Amino acid sequence: MQTKTRYSLKEMLHWTRWETYGFLAFSTIVVILYDQLGWTFLNVPWTPVALIGTAVAFIVGFQNNAAYGRIWEARKIWGGIVNTSRTWGMKTKDMVTNEHAHSPVSESQLKSFRSILVYRHIAWLTALRHAMRQPKSWEAFENHRTNREWSKVIHIPEKIFSLEDDLFHYLDADEWTYIMGKKNKAAAILYLQSKNIRDLKEKGLIWEFAFLELENVLEELFTLQGKSERIKNFPYPRQYATLSHIFVWIFLLLLPFGIVPEFSKIALNLSDDFSWSWCLTWLAIPFCTLVSWVFHTMQRIGTVGENPFEGSANDVPISTIARGIEIDLRQLLDEDHNIIPKQFPEENNIQM
Repeated sequence: MQTKTRYSLKEMLHWTRWETYGFLAFSTIVVILYDQLGWTFLNVPWTPVALIGTAVAFIVGFQNNAAYGRIWEARKIWGGIVNTSRTWGMKTKDMVTNEHAHSPVSESQLKSFRSILVYRHIAWLTALRHAMRQPKSWEAFENHRTNREWSKVIHIPEKIFSLEDDLFHYLDADEWTYIMGKKNKAAAILYLQSKNIRDLKEKGLIWEFAFLELENVLEELFTLQGKSERIKNFPYPRQYATLSHIFVWIFLLLLPFGIVPEFSKIALNLSDDFSWSWCLTWLAIPFCTLVSWVFHTMQRIGTVGENPFEGSANDVPISTIARGIEIDLRQLLDEDHNIIPKQFPEENNIQM
């Protein structure tokens, strides 16, 4: 899915509320121990904390850049699928004709042949988007509590409708049975497409040059499918993700022990000039919470962006893209608009 508009601060805070409560409680405990109970040995020099924070900032920045790169590449791939799908619809409509037919057929039969090619392509889109939504062992989106809450609010079509039921609408019974017996169903559908246009060429319903053009389109679809599968099946390197997670939490645990003593020093220096200087130490609580929230939220954004087909709010909206292509192609066939399915609805300004 993909956000149509930017997140508001309220939504971001709600998404990270449990961590924020934890940061608030942890920094409060450190202030009480240090300022009220006199445990001044809970003091980590600020210099090493700042150095660790600098290193963590670079690591988190690298992770976010890499995650964004994967999302952007996935978006370009599915943009290519949109263009190539429209090309397929255009060429099948204009290249399946009686012009070179050995035994000309009726216009209704030609229309049926074109519809089969288009519907089979929609089946390919359906199989591909279902494959991209299949969970992988390294995908961690559902491991977090607020992410699971999000998944319950947003209804991803591939998690509601089965592939078997979705494909049944676009394939005849024999082809459906054949496809369901294959592991890579999207690739199997493209094999059927190639076999079908070869049969039409042998009947003269597709000219030899047109056959080569359609084969080139299928080749491009194979290429785009492979690129999409590459992103799905090759995760963001675990060593970088794990180190980023560990280093962020090391920094977050050390942060209050470095900030609270610094605020306490400021309070002591101002104690002779300001009667309310004692409360300066307590200002470390919101400051620690804010800094911790920034670092942790950036790390979480990078984590959910590693796999652009999982179903997070910033993922590529492959369900919406595929349904949009289906609507375009079926309108190209001049079907009654009442039988053409509607676009998947947006939920909370999120495209599926």
